[in-house]
Amino acid sequence: MTRTTYREALRAAHREALLADPRVFIMGEDVGRYGGSYAVTMGLLAEFGEARVRDTPLSELGFVGAGVGAALGGMRPIVEIMTVNFSLLALDPIVNTAATLRHMSGGQFSVPLVVRMATGAGRQLAAQHSHSLENWYAHVPGIRVLAPATVADARGMLAPALADPDPVVIFEHALLYNLEEDLPDDWQCDISHAAVRRAGTQLSLITYGGSLPKTMQATEALASEGIDVEVIDLRVLRPLDMDTIAASLRKTHRAVIVDESWKSGSLAAEVMARLMEHCFYDLDAPVARVCSEEVPIPYARHMEEAALPQVPKIVATVKAVLNV
Repeated sequence: MTRTTYREALRAAHREALLADPRVFIMGEDVGRYGGSYAVTMGLLAEFGEARVRDTPLSELGFVGAGVGAALGGMRPIVEIMTVNFSLLALDPIVNTAATLRHMSGGQFSVPLVVRMATGAGRQLAAQHSHSLENWYAHVPGIRVLAPATVADARGMLAPALADPDPVVIFEHALLYNLEEDLPDDWQCDISHAAVRRAGTQLSLITYGGSLPKTMQATEALASEGIDVEVIDLRVLRPLDMDTIAASLRKTHRAVIVDESWKSGSLAAEVMARLMEHCFYDLDAPVARVCSEEVPIPYARHMEEAALPQVPKIVATVKAVLNV
């Protein structure tokens, strides 16, 4: 077991991928000489050269499209987009091309592309750099959507993502890059299942990505008051692992979903709907959720904090569902 950061775990995963397969290369804005906007690719240009670590122009539409073409041509590109907000400029190659080609070609073509990007708020970067749009991608058939929330998942998810014959989009919450945890010796993980981060009996707290640390803090506060909750880390936003979610709910009979997206059209809304479809008669109380306020994320620190899910609100919501 080794102490490491989320950022270092990602870097190690990239280095391993580059060493293991000559078809793998990294491309994106500032991934080379600058070392990546979040320093994930620091040092890789010097080790692997410009053919394997490629700085691109400031055109998400252009370089993501090039990544789709490279994947179709037999390469295994890892495309880094600086932030989810900028990924909207690349929706056409991701949603209209990469996600559809297997279907439209009758299975003749696949697009083994990995797209990584930062997401989330909490750094006072204002609305154009702070939104959580993961569910926009999780809505689309043909792509797998991942949200590593731990150092182990940051280390372990890239290899199976590169092995997937279809496009994979990985969302890394920007507040997690400095997260430091013990990396277990067995850090390999699949990219199909949710994870039970804390076992409990009274309520299921369902979350993912940057909301996991806050959710775990809330469970500690609740435990100090004798309230025993289970924490489910979705990890895979598409396809959702309903078996793990349902198994937890059938044990606890109550659920709260914590999601940094806005409530309207959120992943929390999708999970709630599926719980109604699959587990309605197992519920002892209505499902509740804690989401961001329905505003563009503000710049001012106190307003940004007020707009986002926070530990006290998670605790209060759990108590309300439990009626305690």
